[in-house]
Amino acid sequence: MSNQKVFNDYLSKQADVRSLSEALVIDSSGRVLARSRFSQSLEFELVPAKILQQASGGAVSVIMTADDNRVRAVVRLSSFADAYLLVGRFVDPKILDHIEKTRGAVAKYQNLEKKQGSIQITFVMVYGLVAMMLLMVATWIGMTLAERMSRPISSLISASERVRGGDLSVRVDETDGTDEIGNLGRSFNRMTAQLQSQQQVLVEANRMLDERRRFTETVLTGVSAGVIGLDSEGRIHLPNRSASDLLGRDLDGASTRKLADVVPEMGDLLQRVMGRPDRAQQDEIQITRDGKFHTLHVSIAAEKLEGDILGYVVTFDDVTDLLTAQRTAAWADVARRIAHEIKNPLTPIQLSAERLKRKFLGMIEDDAEIFSALTDTIVRQVEDIGRMVDEFSSFARMPLATLKNENLGDICQQSVMLERNRQPAIDYQLMVPDDAMMARCDRRQIGQALTNLLKNAAESIIERGARSTAKQDGKICCTVAMETDRDGELRVAVIVEDNGKGLPQEARNRLMEPYVTTRNGGTGLGLAIVRKIMEDHNGELTLEDRAQGGVRARLTFPAGLDAGQDQLVVGGIAHGA
Repeated sequence: MSNQKVFNDYLSKQADVRSLSEALVIDSSGRVLARSRFSQSLEFELVPAKILQQASGGAVSVIMTADDNRVRAVVRLSSFADAYLLVGRFVDPKILDHIEKTRGAVAKYQNLEKKQGSIQITFVMVYGLVAMMLLMVATWIGMTLAERMSRPISSLISASERVRGGDLSVRVDETDGTDEIGNLGRSFNRMTAQLQSQQQVLVEANRMLDERRRFTETVLTGVSAGVIGLDSEGRIHLPNRSASDLLGRDLDGASTRKLADVVPEMGDLLQRVMGRPDRAQQDEIQITRDGKFHTLHVSIAAEKLEGDILGYVVTFDDVTDLLTAQRTAAWADVARRIAHEIKNPLTPIQLSAERLKRKFLGMIEDDAEIFSALTDTIVRQVEDIGRMVDEFSSFARMPLATLKNENLGDICQQSVMLERNRQPAIDYQLMVPDDAMMARCDRRQIGQALTNLLKNAAESIIERGARSTAKQDGKICCTVAMETDRDGELRVAVIVEDNGKGLPQEARNRLMEPYVTTRNGGTGLGLAIVRKIMEDHNGELTLEDRAQGGVRARLTFPAGLDAGQDQLVVGGIAHGA
């Protein structure tokens, strides 16, 4: 009991020393083990088990009440097995009020500390938006100022693009200032004005050159001669239509190609002109067109300007018909003179030979047969020479053609019938349409032309060695048909085909000239006469090889002639009869 009292006094003394209002020592069940003076109020208050549990861990647990002016605390006494010290102190209400305010401030601070991240984010966003707005405003102001400063440059760039596109009428706005941009705009306007003026001069010059070029092309188109313009390297750049027609080659598609590559026959002549450009060169060349040989008279001259060679001009014309006509006219004069000189003594020679035979044949006792054969030979040779002279005369003095409406089928039928009787071993075929094939022609002369062609065909077959008892060995076909020429015009054609030896390789392009023949004993006047007859009829004679062998001769007549009065043809010109 005395120990209890001593412990209580010691506890009271300690409470006084530490200004404690009350102090108790309790166990975990709440039983009071010791008390100080004035501690009776604590005995009747239970200590929450949660507070004791916290204190048993060595921590000081403070007990606060909202309606009490005391502060109590519990701590475990480690020197004892189950003992806790419960102390209490009365506190001034002002202090409690300050404590409560402090607690509120701490709570607010802690709340703000918890919200620190979101607040910072909010401030950052606000500052970011403000900064962005300021940046946008600054950018807008900068762009506005830059646009005002660069507007003349942009206008100048846009104008330059239009000038590059060919619009020289564009101008930029000029400023009154004397800065570099203002000077640049004024210089640009002066430049474009000068370029526009020069362009107008060039356009006008080009227009005049184009008009001259079109005029030249029109003139060249109407010229029958071929004209080719070459550059200084000999390349084709301006051919006319006649040049392509005469050469039988598309010169328009051969532009920029060298003339020597397109027409090799003109290469040597062009080289001579290039070697001596101060002199024009002329020559005649042979070319092949449509399977026929043609003679062209070519002239090449250099085009110079102040000593420089600008190009070359090639002019040429087909003189094949001219040369043939000249030779034909010359041979016709020769034939007329030969016929005149030979025909006069032929009749006395023939009469003398016949008289010698009648008068002296009965007087000759030895070699009478030889005498008779010799006189017969003289008479026969004189008759052959007479027929040759007749051909000369016929060629030299071709009778005038009288054109009438004739059926070419009937003329062909009569000519074929005569030749069939003359050459019965040859198979003659006649292909004539049922409808009459009418043409304006001289019946006798066309019959003569057909007879010459059929005779030549038969002789070609005989020379080939095809004549035999079998008619199919030698064939001659005569056909009358309507054809369309290269210009799309309708023509009446008489075609004679054979399976003879074909056209000769030598002098092929001169077969229709007088006295050109490859046969022994031939006069060379047959095809020349046929050609002359066709020229008087405004027609044409063509010869070509057949793919199966032999020759195809074609007589073509103009179709659609008026069936009017008879016409007399003199030198290829028809006159009313």
